[in-house]
Order: sequence, then structure tokens, then C-alpha cells
Amino acid sequence: MILLIGSQKGGCGKSTTAASICAELAAQGKDVVLVDADRQSTAANWAADRQGNEALPVVHCIQKYDNIRQTLLDLDKRYGFVVVDAAGRDSRELRTGMTAADVLLVPFRPSQPDLDTLPYMQELITQVRDLNPGLRVFGLLTMNPTNPSIHEEAEAREYLQDFPAIQPLRTLIHDRKVYRDSMSIGMGVTEMGNPKAKAEIQELLKELL
Repeated sequence: MILLIGSQKGGCGKSTTAASICAELAAQGKDVVLVDADRQSTAANWAADRQGNEALPVVHCIQKYDNIRQTLLDLDKRYGFVVVDAAGRDSRELRTGMTAADVLLVPFRPSQPDLDTLPYMQELITQVRDLNPGLRVFGLLTMNPTNPSIHEEAEAREYLQDFPAIQPLRTLIHDRKVYRDSMSIGMGVTEMGNPKAKAEIQELLKELL
């Protein structure tokens, strides 16, 4: 299975989500490879830090840029799960990755700048489905406020209804410090001892799979 995580905007927790998904799949005994297709190398740096801790389940990682389609198809024959972290912009990596992916996960924050990217994402998805008609696309709300009095999540969900190419997930990822902490030490948030964050990633995987 090829799971591509990409969006039109950076800062939405894309690399963090990719890393935690990989860590949880590895913990479940799955054979997983993380493909860092973002030249900022956030995911690759996380994987390098992880390799230094032999107590953690193995997450293989490669870096690949430009046209990544054939690389993903080849890796899909060797691994149970290929998780791709694409740059937060319209890039060659995102477009070629979408032609090979089984699932595109679009993370976005419940903020207007992030929501403003959805019309373009829907247009891009429509174009790519001419080449990859089986592509499934899900929208993931990330960095949601933990304060229940703030209703940005409901407003974002209502806005997303105007973009039927992107199926909204029930799972929410909240703005928790533990996500940032996990990235600095090569761990998934599911390995950090925070039950709320762990449940978010596990519920996310259940929905995706």
C-alpha cells in the first residue's frame, strides 16, 4: 500500500503525521518504509535519529526527489506499507507520487490560509484521477485546539463539504507538544506515553486502512 501525505501548504504537521504513522505500523509488526520526498529532510532526519535507538521497531527510510512514481511502485513490491512525505507545495514529487499512490492524505489546519488551499487541491486531484482513477483521498484536520470552547474544527468541516473530492476523516489530530517532542528524538507519538495522542494516531490508521 502506498500512502502519500501531501498538501499545498507547509506547517500542517505533514512530516510529524508521516513519522507517527510509520512508528505505529512498525509497532504492529508491519514492514514499512518511509520515503522522504521533501527537500527539507524533516522525515529523513527523524528516521536517522530513530536508527540510534535499537529498542525501537525498525522504520526503513529513503530520500527521493523529482519523479518518484517508479520508485514508489518498486518499493510497493518489497514493503507492506510505503509512506511518503511530500513537500508542502505543488511539486513534481507530489504530482508524480499521486499517480502511484493508493491513498492521498491531505493534512490541513482549521485556519483560513490552510482552507484556502482546498480548491486547488481538489482541481489537482481531479486531474490526477485521469491517470490514477483508484486514488482515494482523505482530509485530516491537524493542530486542532484542545480548548473545547474554540469551534474552528466545526467551521473547517463545514467548509470541507464544498470539496467532495476530499473525504473528511472523523479522526482529529490536536495541537499537543508531545508531537513536536517525538520528532526531535526519532520516536512516534504512539511511543511517547501520551494516551490521547496515541489514540489519535491509532484511530487515524483504523480509518485509513
